[in-house]
Amino acid sequence: MIDAPAPAAAPAAAVPARVRWAVAAGSRVLRLLARTWRVREVGREGWHARRAAGAAGGGVVVALWHGQMLPLVAHHRDEGVAVLISEHRDGEIIARVVRAFGFATVRGSTSRGGGRALLELVSVLRRGREVAVTPDGPRGPRHSFAPGALVAAQRAGVPLVGVVAHVDRSWRLGSWDRFEIPKPFARIVFAYSEPTPVPGATPREAAASAPHFAALMEALGRRAAAEAAGARAHG
Repeated sequence: MIDAPAPAAAPAAAVPARVRWAVAAGSRVLRLLARTWRVREVGREGWHARRAAGAAGGGVVVALWHGQMLPLVAHHRDEGVAVLISEHRDGEIIARVVRAFGFATVRGSTSRGGGRALLELVSVLRRGREVAVTPDGPRGPRHSFAPGALVAAQRAGVPLVGVVAHVDRSWRLGSWDRFEIPKPFARIVFAYSEPTPVPGATPREAAASAPHFAALMEALGRRAAAEAAGARAHG
C-alpha cells in the first residue's frame, strides 16, 4: 500500500480536557481487553491478495456496521487503514479513539461534509490505500446500506470488501446501532467477503446496487454466526 498523508488533528479545544483524558484511558483499557478475545477470521484471503498487490491494485473500500466498530478497530489496529468519521461532536471522539489505534481519518458523511469527504476518499483509494466506511452511519437506520461507499468505490475503480463480526458474549449500548462491546475472553468470528467490484458506469448506477451489498452483509453475518456455532460444537 501507499500511505496517504496523515490528516491534521482537530484543535485540542474542540473536545473538553476530561473527554480527551477519557479517550486516552479508554484506548488503553480497550487494548488490554482485546488481548483476552479469542479471534478467528474467515474469508479474508481475497483482501490479503489485494493488499499484497500494493499500489498496483491495493485500494479497497471496507464496509462494516457502525455498531461493530469497536472489535474491528481493535482487531485491525496499526494496519494503516483510513476511516470515514462524521463531523459531529461524537464523531470527533470516535476519531480520537481510532487514531489511537493507528488509523488515519477522513472527516465527513453523506449528510455533513459529504462532497468533500467523497473527494478525499476517492483520492486516498486511488493511491492504493484501504478506506473503512460504515454504510449505516452516522445515525442509522441500523444495518441499512447507504450508497456513499459504493459511489466512492465506483469513482476510484476499486472493489468493496464487507466484514461482519459475530461476538458470543458482549455488552450492548442503548444507542440506535446497539453498539457492541465484547466481554473479556469473548469469542469473535470476523467474516470477510471477497473483494467485490461495484457494478455500474456511473455513480447513480453504483448507488442502485446498494440492496445487493446489503444482502452481502447479511450473508456475512450468517456465515460468521455459523462458523461460531461450528466452533462451539467442536469444543
